Amino acid sequence: MRGRAHPASYRTACLVLVLSFLAGAATAAPAIGPEGARHLLNRTGFDARPARIDEIAGLSRSEAAEAVLAGNAKSAGTPAPAWVGEFISPRRVREYTEAERMQFQRQLVARGIELKNWWVTEMLTTHSPLTERMTLFWHNHFTSSLQKVRSASLLYRQNVVLREHALGNFATLLKAASKDPAMLVYLDSAANRRGQPNENFAREVMELFTLGEGKYTEQDIREAARAFTGWSIDLDSGEYLWRPLAHDAGPKTVLGKSGWLDGGDVLDILLARPETAEFVVAKLWKEFVSPQPDAAEVRQIAAVFRESRYDIKTALRALLSSDAFYDDRNRGALIKSPVDLVIGTMRQFNVGYSDPLPLTVLLRNLGQDLFSPPNVKGWPGGEAWINSTTLLARRQFLERLFRVDEARMQARMVEAPTGQGAANFQRERLMRASLEIRFSGSEWVREFEARAGQGARAVNHMQLVLLPTPPASDGAAEGQGVELVRRITADPAYQLK
Repeated sequence: MRGRAHPASYRTACLVLVLSFLAGAATAAPAIGPEGARHLLNRTGFDARPARIDEIAGLSRSEAAEAVLAGNAKSAGTPAPAWVGEFISPRRVREYTEAERMQFQRQLVARGIELKNWWVTEMLTTHSPLTERMTLFWHNHFTSSLQKVRSASLLYRQNVVLREHALGNFATLLKAASKDPAMLVYLDSAANRRGQPNENFAREVMELFTLGEGKYTEQDIREAARAFTGWSIDLDSGEYLWRPLAHDAGPKTVLGKSGWLDGGDVLDILLARPETAEFVVAKLWKEFVSPQPDAAEVRQIAAVFRESRYDIKTALRALLSSDAFYDDRNRGALIKSPVDLVIGTMRQFNVGYSDPLPLTVLLRNLGQDLFSPPNVKGWPGGEAWINSTTLLARRQFLERLFRVDEARMQARMVEAPTGQGAANFQRERLMRASLEIRFSGSEWVREFEARAGQGARAVNHMQLVLLPTPPASDGAAEGQGVELVRRITADPAYQLK
């Protein structure tokens, strides 16, 4: 029995549907490919492993951005040091004997090292590298330092706050960071009182956290400092404490807004300014795209950022799917930070270690001492990472790591500081741990060649995975096995991302 014929209108509708589908398939966004995947993974994490490159390579720009933004952690997986819940009151310290003060100082140094080791371990082992990269980004934005704060517990708590909001909401993060006890100590907010306002935090919250330099007046700073009076810490617990009797409750005018303003009001005024979104997006641009932000594109992304009420993922989503991000001119445009180089190399090659201490000290020697940025502006980054001393140390690190198969790092890979404080570094532990860093070169190469093939195909694919641009030297294509790895990582392009 023959089926009933469909009316012409039905057949036309089906034809239109098929043609629409074919047109959509033909115009579907192209995949980013292996090079694009490597670029995205290195910029948003610490390494680009071949298996992960394969996962991302077939996605479009927007799909790839979603892939790296998805499933990010809000807490660290590495167990915290046992002492993080302790806070030693300054009142107790003032009562210490000279011997107790010396012991307290040794404890500060030891806990500081342990805290740095903890974060290095988390970066080495995290399953959420973008979270750690953004935690480090905010650590360099809302800067605090162990040298000034003198409490590893407070710096740990601040790190927890930065990680919790690393990919959340900037407005929420700004308010949390502004009341963070480590920040209150670092920028002297705890001493900001009615009649004796301290302008440090008011200046930095405008210049470094929100608006940027030149977008406010000295009078705005003076008035804002009055608004922040009363923000303090409990000297017994180390927690934030509001002291109403220390607050200047009088009328104030900040950036043209007048009233009986307090600190929260000032932060809302700053967040309402378009300059804040543009300033933050420009910093994100320098972190992920290129050293010189495109002003027009920054304004466009900043507008979307503000419309989202400062959702950080919204800004990153726009940046990571932009033409500028994938522009060939921006491949290899950024110099790897010490963390990029050391943590990225260890993760990329699955290098074994028994103790993170040598890596912690190496980061310090290379200019990125975790929890101890050089000043309130943080690490300047870029070309500042490279000088005659650090460039030599970078090359030595790589050379010794890849010198021979199953190589054990020589103890002189890192050197314990000499002079003041040298006794506080456990030299024997440092040397022993340096010797226990090992790279199973043959195993890594076998796994790589099993995926990429051998011969010229392996060389080309290894260069693609490890270098953001074509190698600068012909030697990066010579040799085989671990020797090839050593030559590729010795190429100047390996210092870039």
